[in-house]
Amino acid sequence: MSNFEIKTHQVGRTYCVPHFFILSKGLNSGKPLEQPCPNCFVITTNSEATRESLYYLCLSLKIGRFFSYYLKGSVIPFICISDAKKVINTALQNNQEQQWKIKVEKLKKINAFEANLKQQLAAISQLKIVLLRS
Repeated sequence: MSNFEIKTHQVGRTYCVPHFFILSKGLNSGKPLEQPCPNCFVITTNSEATRESLYYLCLSLKIGRFFSYYLKGSVIPFICISDAKKVINTALQNNQEQQWKIKVEKLKKINAFEANLKQQLAAISQLKIVLLRS
């Protein structure tokens, strides 16, 4: 699972191998993204299964605030590419494959539940607007 490469994303560049992006600047540094932004790294892998596993690993590292220790800068905090790679590699060494697969499945379910709740909140907001305008 540790077969990945991390580079600084260049705006406009496309990738033909499985990949995802992680933020490199701001308080959300380390947050995995499906779509690129100007301040992010790209992580490329050989297989879709590895990409998915690394995506959820980065998500769990972000939620657990493992990247925040390495933030630098006083005005706009950022994380160096070497520090991001160090955090990911340390996490890869510390996890056990079978337990990690179970955690990934649970994280998928939690993310789906969270997306559903966001949709419900948006619908409730629309309902309030409709109620107040009529």
